[in-house]
Amino acid sequence: MTLDSLQPTTFKPSGKGLMNHKLTKWLMGLLILSSLTGGGYLVYRQTVISSAQEARSKMQTVPVQRETLPITISANGIIEAKQSTNVSPKSSGRLKSLLVDEGDSVKAGQILAYMDDSNLQGQLIQARGSLAAAQANLQKAIAGNRPQDIAQAQAQLEEAQANLQKGIVGNRPQDIAQAQARLKSAQATLAKAEDDFQRNQQLYNAGAISLQTVNQKRADRDSAQAAVNEAQQALALQKAGSRTEDIEQLKAVVEQRQQALALLKAGNRQEDIDSARAQVVQQQGSLKTIQTQIQDMVIRAPFSGIVTSKYSDPGDFVTPTTSGSSVSGSTSSSILSLASNYQVVANVAETDISKIKVGQPVTITADAYPDKTFQGKVAQVAAQATVTSNVTSLKVRVDLTDPETLLLPSMNVDAKFNAGNLNNVLVVPTVAIAREENGTGVRVLTETGRTRFVPIQTGLTVGNKTQVRSGLQGNEKVLVSAPRGFNRGSNRGGRSGGMGGGYGGMGGRRGGF
Repeated sequence: MTLDSLQPTTFKPSGKGLMNHKLTKWLMGLLILSSLTGGGYLVYRQTVISSAQEARSKMQTVPVQRETLPITISANGIIEAKQSTNVSPKSSGRLKSLLVDEGDSVKAGQILAYMDDSNLQGQLIQARGSLAAAQANLQKAIAGNRPQDIAQAQAQLEEAQANLQKGIVGNRPQDIAQAQARLKSAQATLAKAEDDFQRNQQLYNAGAISLQTVNQKRADRDSAQAAVNEAQQALALQKAGSRTEDIEQLKAVVEQRQQALALLKAGNRQEDIDSARAQVVQQQGSLKTIQTQIQDMVIRAPFSGIVTSKYSDPGDFVTPTTSGSSVSGSTSSSILSLASNYQVVANVAETDISKIKVGQPVTITADAYPDKTFQGKVAQVAAQATVTSNVTSLKVRVDLTDPETLLLPSMNVDAKFNAGNLNNVLVVPTVAIAREENGTGVRVLTETGRTRFVPIQTGLTVGNKTQVRSGLQGNEKVLVSAPRGFNRGSNRGGRSGGMGGGYGGMGGRRGGF
């Protein structure tokens, strides 16, 4: 029998066979549904649950640790000069020359400028001459009188004594005889003149001569008579001797010459020497004053520092003041300003001022030198607070160590005060701290591999770590990051699912410490 010869046979079940056929279809459908359900479960298990386990394996947790945290207080500050002054002359005058410019570094005692001192040079010469004269007078007073002066006074005394002796003794006989001889000569001349006059008178009476000749002879006779009278008086004086008044006068002259000689021999009095010495001191003071004024015309740096500003140019008139002025005018009140020993003046919040102590180390940074750090020490804490924009702060001065003098006045800096350490404290990464309905806390990894939220009380934040004051024992592991979409909660996935924002927000808030 071949296949082609086979004819299809139509099956016509009976009523009981039809019922069995429907039951078979229902069982087959149920079997297919069960297969599909089981397969879906297997797919779910392989995808969702496996993915969750893989995500847990990728969670980042860190153990809670005990560490020592340095306590630092940050504050903004500005560079100011601890020592600054405006350099001016001691007396008003005209600036002759200026040897430095803005930005120059100078040493203490270095010459900065010269003032015009021409009007003082004449006074200097005069003061030197006056001092020389005073010194000569002092030397003369100390040395006493010369021997020649004493000898001269001695001679004058002897002459006065001789005159006195002559006055007391009277005239010598020879002087009297001489006076008598002069009287006799005068009398003889008078007799001759009288004879000539008588003879000529007779001739005149006889008309032999003129009246003029008679008058001439009369005059000769009268002159001879006067000479006789004078000779008689001289002879009388010679015979009478010196008067008492003349003798007393001669005695006074002798005594005067004796006193003069005694003074010359005794030399100058001590008072005169002291007076001469005082004159020397006075002239020395006058000379020193002029010399000091000339020295003050040389302007020197009072201390080592940097020339921060220039107020005058050569030819400007400057005065002895400390206020600054512009160099654009014809007169200026100062020459230049000098600053040294720079300090950091930081404004520290009143809540942190109790942690600031004199001598405390400070680390300083400046935007101008981002790759450099500078060191300093607290030098002074202000005794009075200041309020600016309703913020209370106190000024803290910090001595700066800057050998290269890189930081200049008015530069802005950041100061970090090293206020000590927190020893052996619990710390967690700052990014692990989150804020939920229960407060601020961290997510701790449980033994089942899930996380639970633990509220904590935080303390100081240093860098990327924060102190935990309470809430943790120290043996936990805290969650710092998890894969996106991971269920951080144990049973309340909806609320826990919002932790991502909480973590990111806490990390951003703490990042400013």
